[in-house]
Amino acid sequence: MSQFIKKMSRRAIVRALIALPALSLLRSQPAAADPEEIVEVNGWILKRSDLK
Repeated sequence: MSQFIKKMSRRAIVRALIALPALSLLRSQPAAADPEEIVEVNGWILKRSDLK
């Protein structure tokens, strides 16, 4: 593993580290949710439409 890192330039390592948080933000966006879906919030069972 250390040989792989030594071959990479500092610029490539910095770009990879910057890209990681951006990718996690894109993945954490919820898909279009069904308003009739049932969810649990702090022990309460609610319809998603009730949360708005």
